Amino acid sequence: MTFRMFAWAFALAAVTPFVAEAQPATKTYPVVQGKTYKFEKIADGVYYATGGFGSNNVVIVNDDDVLLVDTGTSPANARAFVADVKMLSNKPVRYVVNTHWHYDHTDGNSIFGPEVQIIAHDYVRTAITTFDVLNREPYKTSQGTAAAQVEDLKKQVAAENDAARKTTLAKQLADAENILVQLKEIKPTPPNVTYSSKLVLNRGQREIDLLFLGRGHTGGDTVVYLPKEKIVATGDLMESRPAYMGDAFFDEWVTTLEALKKLDFQVDLPGHGVPFTNKSLITAYQSYLQDLMAQGAKLKGQGVSADDAARRIDLTAHAKDFPAIQGPGVDIRGARRVYAWMDERSQK
Repeated sequence: MTFRMFAWAFALAAVTPFVAEAQPATKTYPVVQGKTYKFEKIADGVYYATGGFGSNNVVIVNDDDVLLVDTGTSPANARAFVADVKMLSNKPVRYVVNTHWHYDHTDGNSIFGPEVQIIAHDYVRTAITTFDVLNREPYKTSQGTAAAQVEDLKKQVAAENDAARKTTLAKQLADAENILVQLKEIKPTPPNVTYSSKLVLNRGQREIDLLFLGRGHTGGDTVVYLPKEKIVATGDLMESRPAYMGDAFFDEWVTTLEALKKLDFQVDLPGHGVPFTNKSLITAYQSYLQDLMAQGAKLKGQGVSADDAARRIDLTAHAKDFPAIQGPGVDIRGARRVYAWMDERSQK
């Protein structure tokens, strides 16, 4: 397993431990391969970046500058991202947009100097400055996952007698230990520019709309919309697979996705997964969320604990749209959030 593969597997396990990676069929785009990142050219000057540590990102090359959507899990990852972006353009990075506050989208922010505007919804600044983000989910599980991987690999290396296999395991161990080093370098850095509902950037001939369509995956999800190119970047508000739900507002999420569908776009570049072109996938995810809410409410009403509900909720009926679903069960953090959300609603 290469470092890139290990980092990806670690991030997936930390965020969506109840699904295996599988994706719907998608359109094929021209590819530029960097040292760390693969860039799919979606339109002139618009690239979808995958292969790093954390989020899938978007690069928008404008007339005079570059805008990046999300920065990944660590400063080291962000530096690798920026280095690879230079293969696409030598124009300076002047803008970074954080689609939401989660660590795998924002913890590369600290590498950027004051000349770069880091832009996000107001809620993102509040979250990063007040939530103690390195001592709560989803980062907490991620750190634990990385440490557990290191300990497990140490045991495997010690027990392995085959020389070739031992060498492979030792390399995996070094990669895992490197991840722990990267995590220690993290300094949560909030955006230095925020907005509340809409912010329009006119960069030469390109219009870039930053839109808050409502709460959903978190309390402050930004959709980056390119109206001329008919492209949206949705972060984790809409992935091509089931998303982490530990900070969700479930009923509002369904409503916000309805607003997303009303935008005139032809391709969605999600924070995880793959680009997709069919809005029916958004409808399918609304159905998934509604089923999750219904099952959660039924189990809660029966006195079933959130942790037990995480094992019993069965969303396999949605596997036709989200083939990553391998069987019953949801992320325990998502189930606990469903219960907390229902309590919050009952108190209003």
